[in-house]
Amino acid sequence: MPSLRTALLQSSGRPGAVAENLKALDEAAVRAAGAGARLLVAPELFLTGYAIGDAVPELAEPAEGPGSAAIAEIAVRHGLAVLYGYPERDGERIFNASQLIGADGVRLANYRKTHLFGCFEQEWFTPGEQTVVQADLDGIRIGLLICYDVEFPENVRAHALAGTDLLLVPTAQMHPFQFVAESVVPVRAFESQMYVAYVNRTGPEGEFEFVGLSCLAGPDGVVRTRAGRGEELVIGEVDPEFLAASRAANPYLADRRPGLYGSLA
Repeated sequence: MPSLRTALLQSSGRPGAVAENLKALDEAAVRAAGAGARLLVAPELFLTGYAIGDAVPELAEPAEGPGSAAIAEIAVRHGLAVLYGYPERDGERIFNASQLIGADGVRLANYRKTHLFGCFEQEWFTPGEQTVVQADLDGIRIGLLICYDVEFPENVRAHALAGTDLLLVPTAQMHPFQFVAESVVPVRAFESQMYVAYVNRTGPEGEFEFVGLSCLAGPDGVVRTRAGRGEELVIGEVDPEFLAASRAANPYLADRRPGLYGSLA
């Protein structure tokens, strides 16, 4: 099975400017497709911006809303799947969500962040209730989490047990928590034997300072590609053959003793 070439878009776009963020995503898709990528991953709340304050209700849209339609057009035009973050409206509730759209424009998966970080998110968003959301892309099982979710090992292990091969984590990781991108994410990939694509915002935005450092970590804990602190598009390979060999050699999942872990719940 061939590798899945994956492009990570490290950018904050422009908060509150959906049209400009769609343009930035389209431009990134041109570069990603030109480099042979089959998947483009954008950061948390990329469609609208993260630091949008009380504009959240105004900018939130349904999963099948106009932003989704515009990104489906981008995906089809450039022949690659796109994962993006956005505020999802469902009736009176608003979720911090991410959506995966296939290269044919079909919506493949929609995930709602289950662990909300800080006062801003807890004020405006409802936590999701479904831990494992997956889709298949080019023979690879894709799983979705968002930012703070990946810092809970239980979430990532649940994906491992459900067969996730590549975990996509759009994020808005801010100063001074850069150690998550530098250290926690590669460990999560190793201990649960999967690839993890962690895709961050960058630079100042409202009261926040995003640290960049987006990465694609492999099941051996080695980072395949890493962005710096600025706007950047980086590309890495998700190799299913290497993943299978790593899982065969690493005993973590086989050596688990779930009967001892009941108190964790």
